[in-house]
Amino acid sequence: MFAIISDGSHQYRVEEGQLLDIERKDLAEDAKTIDFDRVLLVGGTEDAVRIGQPTVEGAKVVAAVVEEFKGDKLIIQKRRRRKGYRLKKGHRQRYLRVKIDKIEA
Repeated sequence: MFAIISDGSHQYRVEEGQLLDIERKDLAEDAKTIDFDRVLLVGGTEDAVRIGQPTVEGAKVVAAVVEEFKGDKLIIQKRRRRKGYRLKKGHRQRYLRVKIDKIEA
């Protein structure tokens, strides 16, 4: 069984047991699970596909938080010609790694 979920501005195709990297969310310290309730599609076989309008009623995906980590460093450089202006910045995006436990449809 698989599902397509919407989280923030991203959409993911998920299956049970899959590891998924999502953008970090502010969670409580003791939060071990995340519920994704914006399920756009649930399917398992060709004849059992449920498409939401815009979301599937009563469907939810439960995921366990595995770890929080930072992504690769991105270097941002800006320059203006003939002005002596140079700017160099770095950025590391924070992510959550979650494991999909259950798809409830």
